[in-house]
Amino acid sequence: MVRLLEDYVDRLLALHDDMRRAVEGLSQEALDWSPAPELNSMVVLVIHATGAERYWIGDVVGRDSSGRDRDAEFRAHGLDAAALVERLDATLAHSRTVLAGLAPSDLDVLRASPRDGREVTVAWALMHALEHTATHLGHMQIVRQLWA
Repeated sequence: MVRLLEDYVDRLLALHDDMRRAVEGLSQEALDWSPAPELNSMVVLVIHATGAERYWIGDVVGRDSSGRDRDAEFRAHGLDAAALVERLDATLAHSRTVLAGLAPSDLDVLRASPRDGREVTVAWALMHALEHTATHLGHMQIVRQLWA
């Protein structure tokens, strides 16, 4: 794997580790709690963040359909910390597999988004996935602080 992609995996792993720490030790009540009517719970944030990562890295970059139901991600509830960590781990494992199969020349290749047909480069999809994951990690850290 090229150094850029190795660094990418390292950053993605660090984000997943931080998300894991954000949910570990929380009760089911805390995981399903929303700080305000239009804000997301920890469960929703993990399910949505992993759904988006799986979509951009798996569906778009890897052309491996996940059958994602984005709307359902925002209705998720009742998952405990172990189930959320399992989801984080499975998503990371899939992302690593896709990334391991990329060559530097793939980064400039255009891919169509299955959802809306918009064309983006592989590099753009990867950067967006990383940015999106980091944003939702920040949301999770704030929700945990508000719960405490």
